[in-house]
Amino acid sequence: MLNLNEKKGFICDMDGVIYHGNLILPGVPEFIQWLKEEKKEYLFLTNNSGYTPLELRQKLERMGLEVPEERFYTSALATAAFLKEQAPGCSAYVIGEAGLLNALYDVGITMNDVNPDYVVVGEGRSYSLDTLTKAANLVLGGAKLIGANSDLTGPIESGIAPACRALIAPIELATGKEAYFCGKPNPLMMRTGLRILGCHSAESVMVGDRMDTDIISGMECGMSTILVLSGISTMDTLKQYAYRPSLVMDGVGDIPEQARAAK
Repeated sequence: MLNLNEKKGFICDMDGVIYHGNLILPGVPEFIQWLKEEKKEYLFLTNNSGYTPLELRQKLERMGLEVPEERFYTSALATAAFLKEQAPGCSAYVIGEAGLLNALYDVGITMNDVNPDYVVVGEGRSYSLDTLTKAANLVLGGAKLIGANSDLTGPIESGIAPACRALIAPIELATGKEAYFCGKPNPLMMRTGLRILGCHSAESVMVGDRMDTDIISGMECGMSTILVLSGISTMDTLKQYAYRPSLVMDGVGDIPEQARAAK
């Protein structure tokens, strides 16, 4: 049985775990309060590339939650770190929001819609047939295709929204080129999260609502895992996978309850 009191660090997804759109989920304030009271190290690790850490802090603040900016790490930051390592000073044609654009600018990557080294795709309202056509032709011209994350969908207040993997698929199909994805379950992002957390994987827990990104990424990094049913997954979802999370809970509010019951 997983003893949550013995764990030092918690890496937690956001969409479908902390909120749906602009609606905070039940038990979240209690979970964050427990993390602080128990002096746990924690990091919100999100595949959503649209927001900067500052915007995420402000979003939670509007919901009544106080979480410092340094407690957030996004697939946009992971993408920027990967490109900086691969090709310092490169250029990119980007389909995405401020979170992705700012992350790339901050590491010295310039925008280029003529002959970029990379085409980078994240979630974004700027996505259109025009941007899709431009991206496809740039990839055919030699630009390498990068996706911020491999999520097909994300939960919103009214249901689901197509996410990065769904948006980049037409470019892959049109060009015959496969994208490289930098977000979860890419181990590069998870290792960075653990490094920020300052904890060994054996001391840490990954909390998420997706088997194909959150749970597998935590499991493959040697972490305990908790699947919450407040987002994409249901109990039937488990039947689709050969692996299992350490625990299945209705939501993150169950974490402090179980931890206190185990004392």
